[in-house]
Amino acid sequence: MNQNLTSQDGLQQDPLSPSRQGHVLSEQEILRRQALDHLKALGIDPYPSSAFQRSHSTQEIHTTFKDEEAASWTSVSLAGRLMSRRIMGKASFAELQDATGRLQIYLNRDELCPGDNKDLYNEVFKKHCDIGDWVGVRGRVFRTQVGEISVHAEEFVFLSKALRPLPVVKRDEEGKVYDGFTDPELRYRMRYVDLVVNPEVRQVFVQRSRMIEVMRQFFNRNGYLEVETPVLQPMYGGASARPFKTHHHTLDMPLYLRIANELYLKRLIVGGFEGVYEFARDFRNEGMSRFHNPEFTMLELYVAFQDYHWMMQQTEALLEEIALALHQKSTLQVGSHTIDFKAPYRRVTLYDAISEKVGSKVDAMDEEGLRLLAKKHSIEIDASMGRAKLLDTLFGELVEPHLIQPTFVTDYPVEMSPLAKAHRDKPGLVERFELICNGKELANAFSELNDPLDQRERFEAQLALGRRGDPEAMMLDEDFLRALEFGMPPTAGIGIGIDRLAMMMTNSASIQDVLFFPQMRPERNDV
Repeated sequence: MNQNLTSQDGLQQDPLSPSRQGHVLSEQEILRRQALDHLKALGIDPYPSSAFQRSHSTQEIHTTFKDEEAASWTSVSLAGRLMSRRIMGKASFAELQDATGRLQIYLNRDELCPGDNKDLYNEVFKKHCDIGDWVGVRGRVFRTQVGEISVHAEEFVFLSKALRPLPVVKRDEEGKVYDGFTDPELRYRMRYVDLVVNPEVRQVFVQRSRMIEVMRQFFNRNGYLEVETPVLQPMYGGASARPFKTHHHTLDMPLYLRIANELYLKRLIVGGFEGVYEFARDFRNEGMSRFHNPEFTMLELYVAFQDYHWMMQQTEALLEEIALALHQKSTLQVGSHTIDFKAPYRRVTLYDAISEKVGSKVDAMDEEGLRLLAKKHSIEIDASMGRAKLLDTLFGELVEPHLIQPTFVTDYPVEMSPLAKAHRDKPGLVERFELICNGKELANAFSELNDPLDQRERFEAQLALGRRGDPEAMMLDEDFLRALEFGMPPTAGIGIGIDRLAMMMTNSASIQDVLFFPQMRPERNDV
């Protein structure tokens, strides 16, 4: 088994306290700690320092092994977790899982522990080896009589002893789980366990990573530069949201976790870059739901000399390319809906979208008229809401959930869009679109406001909303205004919610399903 397996003498067992670090040990955990002590007494290091060199992954063996070439497969090495054991006298079968899949391992007592060491096989593999242990195996590849590709182990070594048992996941003959690790709170809290016992979860994150890779390739191919901007900001901006606030002791000043990176990226356009993008971690101190996490990933792109019409075409091309790369077709199943990301997408103005739903024109309605309309449809509002917030609430409650296929909702009132350029043809509106898909916003884009005087007036209007009690009103950023006064060319900008896009591209029902470690309430002591 291992050259260090030479002694079976001197077993020592330290008394186990009923609790370590506040965790009450279960019976299985006590047995695993006893097994750990036995292994050490046998001269086996359960956590060796030396590297284990692998020659193959389980997937490589499955996909490349051929029976007629078996003679060349006499020396392979692989490593992973033990996920099952079947002990049959002097022979045993085990299943080893690595990042690419599972492979059967065959172990023979007489070969692993010849001569007087046969009892060592019983002590180590049969008694002190557990499901979940990390092990390394060296041997030859063969096919069993029932046709399963396996590795005949000639050496078996411990790489890491697992002191807690994995949840037992049962599957029927077709592979369907009927008793598994399915509790959402436990899965999200212990993602490291979820990834081990629910291998399909791993594929969600592989697809998410692939999606981001495709986006980077798309932007780089078009000549845009990936950049980084501050996460800690002296003044938050670029969106309407409640920030997280902290304090820097050396500078003795408040700082905010960014709610968006828009204002910094536009500073770079002022500085002469003609296309910049960033995959940014943003933070908003707001409510949580299956579509909202306080920490999330946003892609923002800004391109000089373009407008929101051009950005719609770019967005269509980008999303279709992502769908094709991940699914080899533009259509995919999202819940009960089949979504088609093939261009072109429907375009409808915000006013028309709301008017179609309520059966009357809302374009000229003042604040009081919108309040009455909200009351008529039993929509909850409060006194701090201005006309823009009322329109946004009406749209979110009455229209957005019913927009299933990708739809560009365009031309918003100026009050709703402090950073967007005034519409070239429609007074009182701005050149903005939101991309709505499967009932949720995926992207928000503008022809960016580059008039510094107009921008100052918009910021001042936001300050007035803040004085009325709106916690999400924007601050007035003097440095950003100064940058605009040096001149920013016409620019198109967009923000795409990476987590929501990943939800759609992987057919995941909750944002927690596409985040490795979603934010959770503090763990109860009894969990």
